[in-house]
Amino acid sequence: MGYSAPMSTHIAFPDPTTSIAPFAAGLVIAVALVWAVWLGIRIRRREPGPPDPADQPKLPATGPVREIREMREPDEIPRTDDGGARLTPHQLHGFGNAGTRRSEDQRPRRWSRGAFGGG
Repeated sequence: MGYSAPMSTHIAFPDPTTSIAPFAAGLVIAVALVWAVWLGIRIRRREPGPPDPADQPKLPATGPVREIREMREPDEIPRTDDGGARLTPHQLHGFGNAGTRRSEDQRPRRWSRGAFGGG
């Protein structure tokens, strides 16, 4: 004899709470996303627009500014008269900012040959 399926007169309906809970969660997520987009649009409308072309920076009349490379000589630190007192930063030229001047020799300094890591 062959196999026969058991006879069932019950129709399988799931519990209503098992289908309502995921739907409600999806609805809450969809509402939250719509609210976030709406809030972003409101914030974006309050921001200033892009600048006009007239407000953009302009090149100087002399043309683009180029990099200048030159060798500089440092300003020497002054010596004290008594030989033992230290100079404080406010006693230095330029209030601690060492000034420089243009060097006569504009050739870049190179490493000494044979000196490993030394300058």
